[in-house]
Amino acid sequence: MDWRDKLNALKQDLPEGEEVPVVNEPINKRQQEPLRIELDKRNGKPATIISQFEGTEDELKELGKTLRVKCSSGGSSRDGEILIQGDFREKIAEILADLGYKVKRINFPTPPTVLKNQSGHRKF
Repeated sequence: MDWRDKLNALKQDLPEGEEVPVVNEPINKRQQEPLRIELDKRNGKPATIISQFEGTEDELKELGKTLRVKCSSGGSSRDGEILIQGDFREKIAEILADLGYKVKRINFPTPPTVLKNQSGHRKF
């Protein structure tokens, strides 16, 4: 009798757990106004600010932690505002859109226009 057989025997003796119903409340009911995403400078360093969050402090801290983990950066969450250290405007906008939030983009960079000459190659 090897360790797998012993483990399976113990597993069969365990009582079965209860199923907990999961209630998914749509985010759109909680957040009517779009979240503002903008770039700010704090102590000379770039910081991405997410403001106009409507919800509890616990929801704000949970969303802030999710954004910090996905951006692999530091930051803070307080007073209805999330601060992420670094310029992550595009990435945060995509993450929030995937989570179902509406996003208002403040001072986002415009994509560069590509200049083409007659031969179809880019000018530098």
